[in-house]
Amino acid sequence: MPELPETETIARDLDAAVAGRRVIAVRVRRADVLRRTTPRSLARRLRGARIVGAWRRAKLVILDLDTGDRLVVQPRFTGALLVDDGTLPERERRYATVSMTLDDARTLHYRDIRRLGTVTLMAPDEWSAYERALGIEPLDPRFTTARLWEIVHRSGQAVKKVVMDQRRLAGIGNIYANEALWRARIDPSRAARSLSHDEVHAMHDAITTVLREAVAARGTSFRDYRDASGRTGNFAAAVAVYGRGGEPCPRCGARLVDTAAVDGRTTVFCARCQR
Repeated sequence: MPELPETETIARDLDAAVAGRRVIAVRVRRADVLRRTTPRSLARRLRGARIVGAWRRAKLVILDLDTGDRLVVQPRFTGALLVDDGTLPERERRYATVSMTLDDARTLHYRDIRRLGTVTLMAPDEWSAYERALGIEPLDPRFTTARLWEIVHRSGQAVKKVVMDQRRLAGIGNIYANEALWRARIDPSRAARSLSHDEVHAMHDAITTVLREAVAARGTSFRDYRDASGRTGNFAAAVAVYGRGGEPCPRCGARLVDTAAVDGRTTVFCARCQR
């Protein structure tokens, strides 16, 4: 699933590629990805609108329109926003669910193989209400060790589950939760409020560092993630634990544990290093 680094990469690419362009036509091939709107309403409200810019919030890619509306895309597992100048491979076009023709003859596709992602057109008041439910951004300067301490010490849940709760901390998913907790030497199943100040400091450093490294590498591609040009991310080569259950721990050599017992998601950690 695209997380903060992947959606940040997509949003930056789109901002550079389509900001200032107008939408002249809309085609909805698979309406089941739409939320809060119908194909007809989406086409009516998008047609003629100018894309002011693209940006990211949590795991969302947002297109600001000069009408005041915001097109909010949550790619989830297999979604991607792809700019097509006519050279996009047919295998990518095949799974396009929503396509917007721009005034320079290019097309912006929302491609989603499994159609688990969503496309939502929100008026300003709808977006404000939606965003209020999201937590702080981990790369925001206001996200300090003290702020993370407040977040984790309000909960007795497993620390991995707390870190991935978008209402508390926005943008972190399974890949980067696994990686950050390994770097911080913290057992993912530990009760969040049991962490010491030094452990919270280490976790804060690990979260911000791994996310910045992954953004610089343009995200992690194991299978489906693509940037706005259809290219893969490069961070998979730097992953220490995610997807490597049963392999030796890069730090101590112990066998990495792969379990779904922590939060129902794949959790990979080192039982020797992480306490």
